[in-house]
Amino acid sequence: MKTNSECIEIIRGRLTEQRFIHSLNVADCAKELAIKFGADPEKAYTAGLIHDSCKNLETSVQLQYLLENKVELSEYELAAPKLFHAICGAVFAEKELGCTDEEILTAVRYHTTGRSNMTLLEKVIFIADFIGKERNYDGVEIMREKAFRSLDEAIVEGLSFTIIDLIKKERLVHPDTMGAYNAALVNMKKEKGENLI
Repeated sequence: MKTNSECIEIIRGRLTEQRFIHSLNVADCAKELAIKFGADPEKAYTAGLIHDSCKNLETSVQLQYLLENKVELSEYELAAPKLFHAICGAVFAEKELGCTDEEILTAVRYHTTGRSNMTLLEKVIFIADFIGKERNYDGVEIMREKAFRSLDEAIVEGLSFTIIDLIKKERLVHPDTMGAYNAALVNMKKEKGENLI
């Protein structure tokens, strides 16, 4: 795999300045979360760095790239082009950056939807993307506080907002997102010693 320095130069040329700064912030945050919760900090930094490497491509270009690489998209993914960049990013990391680490590839692949029973690294990247230093949405401080207390608690908080927002807009909720929410809720309740009912 290319070094982080090489990856920085590659993504700098592919992203807007704002998205590039976001990627650096997510990488730094992911490393912090990895150290806190026992994930590999170097893998976390790399995955955070490259997670949005395809974000600024036109969705038609992203779709073409996925088709060229024989990636099959579900009906949910086809109906939500905003999800393309994460899937594209995992393919790009493997094909263009030489990444063979499955943990990094799945962390990039699922950083937008999440999924049921995410790995520790997947959770770290998913949450770091929500709370990078430049994020300033209402409630980000609450998210940051929860993130450094419990990744599952932060996932529940973040996905509660996301799912409600999608439902209000009458948009599809990806089954992986529902799976991520349910799994994180179960884990959070177990951590707190609460009943699932």
